[in-house]
Amino acid sequence: MMQFEFATATRILFGRGRVKEAAPLASAMGRRALLIAPATSEHAEVLRSQLGSLGVETTGLSVTGEPKITTVLEGTRIATETQSNLVIGCGGGSVIDTGKAVAALMRNPGDPLDYLEVVGRGVPLTRPSAPYIAIPTTAGTGSEVTRNAVLALPEQRVKVSLRSPLMLPTLAVVDPELTCTMPADITASTGLDALTQLIEPFVCNSPNPITDSLCRDGIRRASLSLRRACENGRDAGVREEMALASLFGGLALANARLGAVHGLAAPLGGMFPAPHGAVCARLLPLVMDANVRALRSRAPASPALDRYHEVARLLTGEASSHAEDAVEWVRSLCADLRISSLKQFGLTKQEIPDVVARGQKASSMKGNPIPLTDEELTAVLLGAL
Repeated sequence: MMQFEFATATRILFGRGRVKEAAPLASAMGRRALLIAPATSEHAEVLRSQLGSLGVETTGLSVTGEPKITTVLEGTRIATETQSNLVIGCGGGSVIDTGKAVAALMRNPGDPLDYLEVVGRGVPLTRPSAPYIAIPTTAGTGSEVTRNAVLALPEQRVKVSLRSPLMLPTLAVVDPELTCTMPADITASTGLDALTQLIEPFVCNSPNPITDSLCRDGIRRASLSLRRACENGRDAGVREEMALASLFGGLALANARLGAVHGLAAPLGGMFPAPHGAVCARLLPLVMDANVRALRSRAPASPALDRYHEVARLLTGEASSHAEDAVEWVRSLCADLRISSLKQFGLTKQEIPDVVARGQKASSMKGNPIPLTDEELTAVLLGAL
């Protein structure tokens, strides 16, 4: 008997120029907004001006680097002091996740550690978040349609999730034009993050028909557009394709499961100053290879192996492609896009056993299509150095 759940943002607007609709829709949700964005963001300044012309007062919160619990606490304090009744996040995944967490804590008082996984008590949120508008300016995380916020606690060298269906944004505005100014290296790492979040839910141990459809279409779009987006960021057509692939990846990961790429990325992101997208980009072909080899040797009849064959056909466009061709396609793309090694972010051989131990406990690892041994994960990380 088939059973599954599918949940997403209350409303999604997609298309070139649709960011212009954000301010009018925000004005109907509240009159005082906390606007979360990078320290320097032309997109946020334009939005601030548009909000002001409609009578919406804004207070800013700058986010740099990976989102931290201290930043979320600061945002919640500012929102309380300014009596903000609306949150808007305009930026990459770090900004969007910060906004989700702030909007949730505005309505769910108490110590944030009460609600955090792993390092906290994991108490469920009981009240819906404050109205939240998520406006991504990168094409990668799909965070505008996911139900969690990944937060860093640098002093403990961990990244953990604040997670609840009540955290889904009220409105997601995905305007591909906002991604046209991304530099090539960010386009590459975020784009490979999007591809990871399409492949992992597709081959995971608990997919569903809706996420399957999104993943198939998203993988095909990314395969045709990611390299071109890196070569010519001003190509509106490929930016649109990658924005849609990113959105589909967010919808998929929020309603299926992930795998060993994200299982390892979680501890790596907490232990080292490594952007999530860059970590996923480096790990993707290595984990795909490890999974295909493990499936071939230990579970040759697994449906996941058939799904890897299908991934290969979607990536290469060749009906005769097999799982190994998918690995080689991604490996070649990563080489061409000059994806950084994890050594550049501080990972050493001595740290690998700790990363493996933490990764085996990560929630994402439980979705991998086949359990990977410590030795197999160690080989993945050695290959990523």
